[in-house]
Amino acid sequence: MNKRVCVVGLGYIGLPTAALLASKGCKVHGVDVIKNVVDTINQGKIHIVEPELDKFVKEAVESGNLKADTKPNFADVFIIAVPTPFHKGFIPNIDYVISAAESIAPYIKDGNIVVLESTSPVGTTEKIGEILKNKGVDISKIYIAHCPERVLPGKIMKEIVQNDRIVGGITQISTKKVAEFYKEFVDGEVLQTDSKTAEMSKLTENSFRDVNIAFANELSILCDKFGINVWELISLANRHPRVNILSPGCGVGGHCIAVDPWFIVHAGGNDAKLIKTAREVNNYKIQWVVKKIKNTALKFELESGKKPKIACMGLAFKPDIDDLRESPAVLVTRDLIQGGFDILVIEPNIKSHKDFEIINYEKAIDIADIVVFLVAHKEFKGLKIQKQFLDFCGIFK
Repeated sequence: MNKRVCVVGLGYIGLPTAALLASKGCKVHGVDVIKNVVDTINQGKIHIVEPELDKFVKEAVESGNLKADTKPNFADVFIIAVPTPFHKGFIPNIDYVISAAESIAPYIKDGNIVVLESTSPVGTTEKIGEILKNKGVDISKIYIAHCPERVLPGKIMKEIVQNDRIVGGITQISTKKVAEFYKEFVDGEVLQTDSKTAEMSKLTENSFRDVNIAFANELSILCDKFGINVWELISLANRHPRVNILSPGCGVGGHCIAVDPWFIVHAGGNDAKLIKTAREVNNYKIQWVVKKIKNTALKFELESGKKPKIACMGLAFKPDIDDLRESPAVLVTRDLIQGGFDILVIEPNIKSHKDFEIINYEKAIDIADIVVFLVAHKEFKGLKIQKQFLDFCGIFK
């Protein structure tokens, strides 16, 4: 590959994509609005935790194939990989996508490819076409498509190559041209469709996961009420050849599963009943966990006469990563602190946090009266806890 590629957004998807393309011989111009991120990458370092990414970035920068900046540059291929959160009331927020599209407009030439990788509401890719057209770009002479990322944090550098990809263009020729680009570095199958179907496919994948996790989370609440070990129950039920119940947790986090279903609910209205209910169940699980911890703490205080120190074990949205986006563990911890409880905050995958004082997990366990497991990090498995604990993530299943 000898293309010039401009990647807008150097986060959990953009940076791995940029580093991978650079390793394949592309000249990659990475763009991020946060100067510290740009400076870190240009030093050959990374600002996020992801296995193998540090090696890829270091080699890409040293080879001269990867450079970061706060502004776009001319390229053959533009990839938009910026966040797509939601506004208050779970209304989709594509402000970052719009800003990214506007920022690259002056640099687009005839024959260029523009790809939206950010998970987005249906119609967003066509919206990019409208934005570029309004900025004076002849969109009949460029190729615009959506290609949603489908990687698992912790395995991104492998899955970004191995997984099948879906490419949906705003025109058939756009689909074909963008698919040809991805086939140059993706070992998985590159599946072709239209942009709306590609957008909906990613939302569907994550909504499917959300619905299934909601079932597991609701089971955990019912099992607590019935005095049943939910982990044993799931293990037994999963011995059925056509049953595969997922593991419950203290909610659902991450930018994708906790956010994407709301894009469908917002557009689908009353016809998205099950998807909406699943989101409500998973959000309720967070409140249920908080209430369970508070009740345990209050009981301890009544029996001992002192206010307990509570160790909240984990902040990330899933095990063994540093990603705190939409993390239920963060919400639980923050709620407890705001409620006046004495909280020890533990997250082995980050060194500091703007809102919490992070302490060593061994020290926290030593001084805590109650240990609460919110995330099943590898560091926590096999620990011998000689005091009261609550396990919301299956550490001791």
